[in-house]
Amino acid sequence: MTAVYDPSGVHPVIGVDAGTATLREADHLIRDLTTTLALPPGTVACTHLIRTDTRRGTAVSLALPEEGSAEEAWQRLTATEMSTALGDRRHGPSEAAALAATEHTARRSGRAVLYAGVERLTGTVTVADLLETAIDQLTVVGAPLTTPDPTTPVLTQDHVRPEWREGHLVLALVPAVGNTLAPFEVPNPTPCCADHV
Repeated sequence: MTAVYDPSGVHPVIGVDAGTATLREADHLIRDLTTTLALPPGTVACTHLIRTDTRRGTAVSLALPEEGSAEEAWQRLTATEMSTALGDRRHGPSEAAALAATEHTARRSGRAVLYAGVERLTGTVTVADLLETAIDQLTVVGAPLTTPDPTTPVLTQDHVRPEWREGHLVLALVPAVGNTLAPFEVPNPTPCCADHV
């Protein structure tokens, strides 16, 4: 890994619940927060599906590279209507925010939208290019024991969303045309039953 973010270190994680319902809305929230909070390089931002008795939707988590930037982001976030959680601190109805922060801190779940090297994953890249980012591991759906050749082309569609699994940032890939691979998640999925309307 060549980026500022050190996956072995402990980083402060802020959970944010802005009432987003979909992953697309949560992706947009992360982009907005990146700008409005002036998130520093090395920040890892993830989306989380929330399914509790009181909340169905998505929340986001922000792992900041150091305490000072986390405190600054916390101060800005608590001046908004968004629910937030940082360690034992809470602002607003923060169950979903706390859950997102806890899962990201433990690296059990979270779909990474902002992470070291993501800006280089546009167009067609190689397997080796993917592994030069914060992505730790690759898995090929349907062939989980296969290790892709480092020179294999990957058609990113400018949309690469690895997920935290057991402490590792893992990207699921699928076979694509011409002996290439592509991320399992596509940028604009067709809603189920879209052709039945």
